[in-house]
Amino acid sequence: KYGLEDDTIDFIGHALALYSSDNYLDQPALDFVKRMKLYAESLARFQGGSPYIYPLYGLGELPQAFARLSAVYGGTYMLNKPECKIEYGDDGKVIGVTSVGETAKCKKVVCDPSYLPDKVKKVGKVARAVCIMSHPIPDTNDSHSAQVIVPQKQLGRKSDMYLFCCSYAHNVAPKGKFIAFVSTEAETDDPKVELEPGIKLLG
Repeated sequence: KYGLEDDTIDFIGHALALYSSDNYLDQPALDFVKRMKLYAESLARFQGGSPYIYPLYGLGELPQAFARLSAVYGGTYMLNKPECKIEYGDDGKVIGVTSVGETAKCKKVVCDPSYLPDKVKKVGKVARAVCIMSHPIPDTNDSHSAQVIVPQKQLGRKSDMYLFCCSYAHNVAPKGKFIAFVSTEAETDDPKVELEPGIKLLG
C-alpha cells in the first residue's frame, strides 16, 4: 500500500545517508536509520541550512586542531623526522616509531599507506579532478561551498560521483576563485571519460 519512488529512494540513500552504492538496500535497516538520525541532528545543530561544516584554511586545520588538543593533554611531537620506521613486538603488534635513533612508543599508528607497503592491500582506485574556477557551480544559488552527489543509477555506474566546491571565502583560494573536486571510484582505465559527467556540471 505504501512505498517510495526510485528517485526518492536514491535521494535518501545516497544524498542523506551517504551510501556510495545500492548494497545497503539488502542489509538490515539499523545502520541506515543511524545515518539518517546523524544527518537530521547535524542539520539542526547549525543555522546555515547544511549538515556539513568546512574549516577555514582547508582540511589541514583538522590535524592542527587535533595537535593543539593533544598538546593541552601533554602530547609530544616529533616534527620533520626522516625515514620513520615502525617497530613491532614479538606478537606482531605495533610498539613504536623510530627515526634517527629515537623511538616514540605507542599502541597504534595512523599513517599514509606508503609507510607500510607490505601491510596494505589495494582494493580499488579513485578518479579525481581538481578544478580552479572563476565562478560557483551553476544552480547552487551562487554558494561558496556545495556538495553535489550524483547517484550511480543516473550515470549507469556501480558507484556514485561526488562534486565538492569551496572558495576564497574559506581562505583556500585567491580572491574570486573557486576550487571544485570531482571524484568517483575508478571503474575503467580512462578517468577523463569517467569524470566527464561531473565536470560538465561545473559550468
